[in-house]
Amino acid sequence: MDKHMSYLQKHPAITRSRVNNFMSDNQWKDVNIQATLYDMCISGEPHIKLEVWSAPGQDRPSFEHAVKQEFRPAKVGQSFGPSWTTHWFRVTAKVPASFVGKPAQFLIDTNSEAMVWSAAGEPIIGLTGGGGVERHIDYLLTPCATEHEEPLLFYVEMACNGLFGNGDYHKHPQDRDIYYRLNSANIVAPNKDAWALFHDMEVISEMANHLSQDSPRSWQALTAANDIVNVFEYSDLSTIAPAKKIAEAFLDIQGSSANHRVYAIGNCHIDTAWLWPYAETKRKSARSWATQLYLMDSYPEYRFAASQAQQFEWLHENYPSLFERIKEKTKTGQFIPIGGTWVEMDCNIPSGESLVRQFLLGQRFFKQHFGEYCNVFWLPDTFGYSSQLPQIIKQAGAKYFFTQKLSWNNINKFPHTTFQWVGLDGSHVLTHMAPAETYGAQCRPGELIDSVKRHKDIAYTNESLYLFGNGDGGGGPLRSMLERLRRMKDVDGLPKVKQAHPQEFYVHVEENSKQLVTWKGELYFELHRGTYTSQSNNKLWNRQSEFKLRDAEMLCTIAHMRPHCRDKFEYPIDEFVRLWKLVCLNQFHDVVPGSSINMVYRDSDKMYRDIFETVSKIRDRAVVSIYGGAVTNQMGQATSLAVFNTTGWMRTDIVTVPEPLVPLFFCENSPVSEHVQVSELDGSVFVLAPNVPGFGSRVITPHGTSHAEYIQPMQVYECSNGEGFVLENHFVRVVVDKSGRIVNYYDHSERRELVPEGAAGNVFELYDDVPLFWDAWDIEIYALEKYRTLDGVSVMIADKGPLVASLSVRIPISHKSVLTQTISLSAISPRLDFDCNLEWHESRKCLKTSFTWDITSDFATYETQFGVVQRPTHRNTSWDMAKFEVCAHKFADLSEYGYGVTLLNDCKYGYSTLGNTMSLSLIRAPKAPDEFCDMGHHKFCYAVYPHKGTFSESNVVQEAYQFNIPLVHLPLDSESTSCADAPPFFSLTGAPNVVLDTVKVAEDDKNSYIVRMYEAYGGRGHALLTSRLPATSVCKVNLLEKPVGSNLQWLPHSKTVEVQLKPFEVVSLKFSI
Repeated sequence: MDKHMSYLQKHPAITRSRVNNFMSDNQWKDVNIQATLYDMCISGEPHIKLEVWSAPGQDRPSFEHAVKQEFRPAKVGQSFGPSWTTHWFRVTAKVPASFVGKPAQFLIDTNSEAMVWSAAGEPIIGLTGGGGVERHIDYLLTPCATEHEEPLLFYVEMACNGLFGNGDYHKHPQDRDIYYRLNSANIVAPNKDAWALFHDMEVISEMANHLSQDSPRSWQALTAANDIVNVFEYSDLSTIAPAKKIAEAFLDIQGSSANHRVYAIGNCHIDTAWLWPYAETKRKSARSWATQLYLMDSYPEYRFAASQAQQFEWLHENYPSLFERIKEKTKTGQFIPIGGTWVEMDCNIPSGESLVRQFLLGQRFFKQHFGEYCNVFWLPDTFGYSSQLPQIIKQAGAKYFFTQKLSWNNINKFPHTTFQWVGLDGSHVLTHMAPAETYGAQCRPGELIDSVKRHKDIAYTNESLYLFGNGDGGGGPLRSMLERLRRMKDVDGLPKVKQAHPQEFYVHVEENSKQLVTWKGELYFELHRGTYTSQSNNKLWNRQSEFKLRDAEMLCTIAHMRPHCRDKFEYPIDEFVRLWKLVCLNQFHDVVPGSSINMVYRDSDKMYRDIFETVSKIRDRAVVSIYGGAVTNQMGQATSLAVFNTTGWMRTDIVTVPEPLVPLFFCENSPVSEHVQVSELDGSVFVLAPNVPGFGSRVITPHGTSHAEYIQPMQVYECSNGEGFVLENHFVRVVVDKSGRIVNYYDHSERRELVPEGAAGNVFELYDDVPLFWDAWDIEIYALEKYRTLDGVSVMIADKGPLVASLSVRIPISHKSVLTQTISLSAISPRLDFDCNLEWHESRKCLKTSFTWDITSDFATYETQFGVVQRPTHRNTSWDMAKFEVCAHKFADLSEYGYGVTLLNDCKYGYSTLGNTMSLSLIRAPKAPDEFCDMGHHKFCYAVYPHKGTFSESNVVQEAYQFNIPLVHLPLDSESTSCADAPPFFSLTGAPNVVLDTVKVAEDDKNSYIVRMYEAYGGRGHALLTSRLPATSVCKVNLLEKPVGSNLQWLPHSKTVEVQLKPFEVVSLKFSI
């Protein structure tokens, strides 16, 4: 019996621990392989001279500016800061003669992010200091030192933040001051053979750890690793060669041709903002992508994909030489622009048109700079996927979709990996979710093994995508990852690995897979439901930006394209592009959802102010152009009021006019004075605007026709029993109790009570809101178990008509927070409005309002982009239960046969419906990553709209638009014929289920304009579109404004074109002159 025989099969765990210790940088590092990785290491002068210049404040100066400054001596051990500051090191490195024949690396650990620059100002490589798997601090000075190396001068730009911001955001605010220590600055000579053995051992040892114990290959790996440990002697470098032979003998055994194939692609998923501001992302992109270019020169097989056109544009503006180097690598196929969108956006909150602009901006950028559109929509990390995305993806020139986020679901595991995703309109897109369940894989055998184990559709397709590289904060793949990937290319026991363009994977699936399964409808994410509500004001401004830009583009198109006026108004295409870029930027998947640090929202606030101010000026110029000299800025000179309707249907509404116009409508003997009301609450003036045509205008004059038929008797009074108040008009009678709750809502024409006996609406509930981990992101289902109901302490009559009657309600929330609400009913609608002013200073609470209706339905209808989605009102299954909080845009509707009620909003997105109770989440109070999230004052509105018929038979979509888009009004000082009531510029007839949503000038042709419409209710539409603007031809185009099929039949005499729409189809038409 041989006493030296290995008995590892009897004690595999001990052997694995032995192998792990052989690799580890732990207490054994002086006698294991770690001791041989570097032949030499020197520090300090005369070999390394460090000087530093610290930029003032939080400036991020350019290289050209920094190198002209006065530098002072610096040394290892110094600390630099505070957080978010920048420090430039001037480094002079002299490789000593003892390094002759060896590679020389410079290692600098700033404990933060940094960038190495050449003396000529070229960004070379990004660095990440500190600990963790993201760490890489090496810069190659020379691949083979000579005896007389000249001193090397270069610069290191140190950013005082880590890869993930400014410390642990769960524990500390990101605005706090941290100082970052310069831990080391050394010149080293790496031992290439020792490093090669180290990477061999990484692969072999992890195969032993992760392959099944029933696999002979697992035991072979453990045996090989153990034999290497036995052969290796740290004090005798000649033992590396025989150890390498053992490794090679194991790794050279190839797998079967039938093995699973992994298509590997490097990436670094840089969040455009999250735990750092936009300004830092500009540098993160440069650091990360410079590193990848650096690696590509050493690894010609390496393929790297990067998304988000915004980041490319920043690079083009701030790092032009780096951008040009990227363009060169795109030609070799190593650097792959991907995704097709402006940023990796949230897909819950943005409107349908916003999603269109994401692709329009992104695809145009990629086409302009890289010569082609992106075929793969790339969105690995967002919080749910709208059911309209397949249609939008296909119409935006892409064919495939990649994500992996649903692997995070915390209730149900999504059942598919590779499948056909079928959207709301029936469009389908080949979709893949990486079975490794990450976009930040580290090129480890266990991840490849999981790519097989977790592949849920392996019966149909035997391949998968594998995304590797450090991400979120950038960084990307490291040299060690590429070394491991080389060794795992084709080794028995693992899938075969090929570095490739993701499109190659999709094409192979298309050509070789058996029939794939389908998934119809939204890809609901069972986590991060709090992102529908966090950062309330940011969501409000996003909604307002979308609609303000919509109106401005429409008015500018009319002003630009009107007959005989085309040379008088220049459509501001460049300014609209700039503004849409800002809107799309702030729809990044950690910004509009509300999950970024406070610094990000300070930046976005400035952007929204820019948007509002600019759009206001653009819109004013457009309406002045449309109405000519009749428009006045001198309110006292006004003789009438022009009202423009930017929705696509005739509407009668009540507008609020500036106070200086009050005398105009209260003049003696004015027939319209009875249609005017001064609010008791704030002195604002309400004026009736009857029958304003869609996409047209109406002029209201003091001596115009009376429209008494629109003013039905209405009243507000206290109940005879003293238990509440009544708001009543021709349509409904509403009773509000002394707590501000709706206890009766009676429809006169239908003779129907909407509130069940003993139930109520407008019930405020304050919930404990403490999620498991992700503070700003999550509302957990158990939060619904712990709440208290809030009562109003005062209800008073405010306005008494004739146009609006209202009640003022005060609801204390705590000693720090209070809600003041105006409940109002107009004379022209059954809709009940709730205007809220909230002072909010809570900690980890969520405020909801709920309404219980006498309606029975198994599902509720929620608005999504360009359509609606129906979700269950019960919790029969775990899939139903998981949707306890869902996203909706302007409304949610609960209908049964013959009747329904809609809950509208002007900026809220978090809804739930359980049984016959609908709830709307109003505000949250998370404390991380923004410790000030939603603290302060808020103003928002919601409304209840009862309607006859089911949702599909209603006008709910139109009502939701009207609730969000006020009529545009402006004072006139002349009753010129140019301002008289005129036919609408556009009209859509024959299909009330079709919404004309967007009118804009074409991107590449100022002599053409785009009209976009969609079917909103889930039926077919045969619409007749009339345009008063000039045109000689009309063609259907995709979302990139490229023709689809032949021209439609344009009838120039009637100025009409017929359009057919399928359920939930989005149709874009291009009118050319």
